[in-house]
Amino acid sequence: MLIDLLRTRRSIRKFTAQPIEPETLNLLLEAALRSPSSKGTNPWELIVVTDPEVLQQLAVAKAHGASFLKGAPLAIVVCADPAKSDVWVEDASIVTTLLHLEAADLGLGSCWVQIRLRRRGDGSDSQAFLADLLGLPASMMVLAIVGIGYPADTKDGHPHSSLPFTQVSFERFGRRG
Repeated sequence: MLIDLLRTRRSIRKFTAQPIEPETLNLLLEAALRSPSSKGTNPWELIVVTDPEVLQQLAVAKAHGASFLKGAPLAIVVCADPAKSDVWVEDASIVTTLLHLEAADLGLGSCWVQIRLRRRGDGSDSQAFLADLLGLPASMMVLAIVGIGYPADTKDGHPHSSLPFTQVSFERFGRRG
């Protein structure tokens, strides 16, 4: 059941050196490509990165939170074309979420690296850096990078008691159950 997967899934930033098998990568990509999108526009593009040199570059794509990518055997860069959909951020976010869930279902770890509206350590724009590194056309925007691999360690899921039920309203804002 999906809820069981959600109860155990955590962001993982440390991976073993084991590469992702082609069949496993194909399942990850299939899950992403089955993502729903507004009006079926599918404005997203995925860039699969396994080259260690490129992964090293992805690790410095933003000031904080991306360095773990240098130790990941796989990263998937999730991009979208805003000209195809005014809700490209939402559509690309759904793809990214499905990548996380499929990774967990396959026994892999993953972590989301936010890129949109972010800057690098030197103050330059993360989007411009990645556009140059990955050869993106001017119209293509990067939402996120998902680092994926076999977990080097395990983490327990978040306990039920930590869930923010105080942020749930019924029928009207502020009406708590």
